[in-house]
Order: sequence, then structure tokens, then C-alpha cells
Amino acid sequence: MWIVDTALKARADQNRPIGVGIVGAGFMCQGLTNQIVNSTPGMRVVAISNRRPERAVAVFKYSGREDVVIADSQIKFDNTAARTRPVATADPMLLARSPHVDVIVDVTGAVEYGAHVVLEAFKHRKDIVLMNAELDSTIGPILQTYADQHDVILTGCEGDEPGVQMNLYRWVRGLGLTPRLMGNVKGLQDPYRNPTTQQGFAQRWGQNAAMVTSFADGSKISFEQSIVANATGFKVRSRGMSRGLQYTGDVLKIGDLYDIEELRRLGGAVDYVVGTPLTKVYCLAEHPDPKQQHYLNLYKMGPGPLYSFFIPYHLVHFEAPNAIARAVLFRDATTKPLNGPIVEVCAVAKQDLRAGELLDDYGMYMTYGEAVNAGEMSAGRYLPEGLVQGCRLKRRIAKDTVITYDDVVLPPGRLADRLRAEQYLKFRGETWLKDMLDVQAVEQPRREFAASSAGD
Repeated sequence: MWIVDTALKARADQNRPIGVGIVGAGFMCQGLTNQIVNSTPGMRVVAISNRRPERAVAVFKYSGREDVVIADSQIKFDNTAARTRPVATADPMLLARSPHVDVIVDVTGAVEYGAHVVLEAFKHRKDIVLMNAELDSTIGPILQTYADQHDVILTGCEGDEPGVQMNLYRWVRGLGLTPRLMGNVKGLQDPYRNPTTQQGFAQRWGQNAAMVTSFADGSKISFEQSIVANATGFKVRSRGMSRGLQYTGDVLKIGDLYDIEELRRLGGAVDYVVGTPLTKVYCLAEHPDPKQQHYLNLYKMGPGPLYSFFIPYHLVHFEAPNAIARAVLFRDATTKPLNGPIVEVCAVAKQDLRAGELLDDYGMYMTYGEAVNAGEMSAGRYLPEGLVQGCRLKRRIAKDTVITYDDVVLPPGRLADRLRAEQYLKFRGETWLKDMLDVQAVEQPRREFAASSAGD
């Protein structure tokens, strides 16, 4: 964005760079840090937090910064940051509380962990940029209300597919068209992939096998499209969206896959396909003016009624600094929920599961996620894919069956569960999740006492 580069240059000329703190020192943090350090004037990475701070040190060194200090106290953190030396720490709250950090970028992919960091950052007037689609999808709408209370920006990221789609959506609307569908394109879709099958690909690119699995099994694209749905008011046509529909034809004719009357009835839809060449995201839109339809046809967009606009790439960490600058300098969110949840992501059994089993995390061996409209999600009391980890099954679940809250015992005391309950109460007027959490809070000590007594 031309206005962003001009504003960042001004900050560089004034020696007032935007202070960025990053939580999570994985593959994406490594690329983003290198991008900011070496290619983004007017911005600096103040600190990186990671459970293993030596990994944060390695990320800084990857970008060419050798003078890293590991800090385990606020005083040491702030004194080091004041000397413009990069800081590595195991404690993300030091970033949240430091006056030297203007904005925090969450690249963890962890919902419960991320929720704690985000709320603490809000208390200290920090803007948040999420490269954590799982958090955004699961409790983004209620977190937005907290951002509003603290007068800070909470936003998704440019470069990630939701941000690329929302930029395209806003641009198409600015042309005078009415977007009817926002679409994403995948290279493959197989809900039964797991870290074992994806290990080779992950090692080749230096990525985490579980994260790569979430790309392959459809969970990640479900999280991403729910973010777009919540930012546009669009819905899914059915649970799971296209479920891997192959489309390898002309992207300008991809509108032939959809019924415009259905899209109008829904108020717009989100979807994805597999294999479309030279395309990463697409927007299908209509124009009400016959005169403009004539010009669109002349400009090689076809006869309509759905005109296809598309972008062939998403450059993730290359583009992420634009979202950071828009948030801090222009108070503009790349992605932002309009209101409450429109589309959520439910957990589906990846294999036959046994009673008593403890569920592993998304992108692992036991579940995959599917996008579903919030009304169905709530009515069915579906368990969110972003919060499956640590849930204990009460009963057997057959492969490809949606897992519900009634099927599991939740880990006690999770902040993210309470925020989801608050989200349903605030935006849907529903108390069932709060009531369930209240009952479990009473029953949990009894179960623990019974278990300890049985062991005596």
C-alpha cells in the first residue's frame, strides 16, 4: 500500500520506528523478523517471546542480529529495549507490559495461550495483529469487544489468506460491485492427513508437522474462511464448504460453480476449491448497473452476472508489516468481525475414537475442523476445533462424526471456554455453554476427590 510505505518512511526519518513484539518463535516468526529487520524501514522487532527463549535468540540471529539479550524480568526487558538491543524472553507478558512495544504479533496458533496474552496486552493499550487464525476464528468476536473497550486495534494479518481476501473484498466493493462469494484455493484436501504423513514436507521447508497437517486436512482453511465470514457477514452453503471440490478451469469462469440466487439468499458465502491454477483467493461479485455490466464485458470480465476477481499469491510474512503499520499508524484493521460469530469451526473425528481418550490438538491424529454456520454450531452444541486439546471423551465417537460438548469433559478453568460462553451470551443471547461450564466447575472437584479416594 503506497500510503503505508510513505508513513513508514516518515517514521524512519524521524527515528521513531514502530516497536513490534512477536509471540511465538516458529517458522512464520523467523520470516517476519527477517522481513522487518532487513526490509521494513520505520519498524523494529523489539522482542520475541517463546517458551524456549533460545529459539527466539536463533530467530534474531537468522535475521542478522547477534546482540540479543535474554530477559526474565520487566526491568531487564525494558532496560535492554531502551538500548535498542533485541530481547528474547520466555514470558510474553513482558512484551504486553513494556512501554517500548507498540504492537504485538501473535504467531503461535494456540487459542488458550493466545487469549491470555491478548487480554493482558489490551490492558496495557497494545494493538494486536493476529497470525493466529485459530484464536481469531474461535473467540475473535468477543475479543473484539475487549479491544473496543480498551480503544485498541485487533486485526488479522495481510499476507494470510483472510487478509488477502478482505483486501480484495474492500477493493471490489470500492469499484461499485456487490461481493457475493469469497473463495480460497488449496493445493490438496485430505481430512485424514496427520503429522506422520506430512513429516517429509514439513522437514523439507523447516515447518512444524502439525501445522502442515492442519493445512492438508482442511482445518486451517476452515479457520481462515470463518474469519472472512465473520468480517463480511457471509455464511457457508453447508458444513465443510466444498470439501475439496476440484476446479482446474479458467478462474474467470469459476462463477459457473455457484447459483447466484443461493448466494443472494445467504447474503454472501465463503468457500474454497482445490487446484485452480494461478489463483490463491477469488471474489465473485455482481454489478446492478447494466451500463457498467457492458464495460465489464468489454474489459474481458465476461458477461456476468458473477464477475471473478482474483489474486494469484499470498506472501504472508512479506505483507504482514503492512497490517502492522495500518493498525498502529492508521487505526485500520485488515480483518475485523462485524458483530458476533457468523461461521465457526467444529471438530470432526479423524478416526474412530474410544471413550476415555484424551483428544490431541488440531493438526494431529484425532480430529479435523469443518466450517459451519454459527446457528448450526450452537444448536448442535458442537465442540470447536480450536479447543479440542485436552478434552476427554465420555463415549465412543465414529470416524467423520462431529464431536459435541456433550461428548467430552473439558479441561478445567480454561479462559477460552469462558470467553466462548460470553460470546454466545452477548451475541446470541444463549446461556447453555455458561450453564455447562458452571455445572462442570461444581462437578470437577467431586470427580477429583473420587479419583483420589479410589487410589488410596
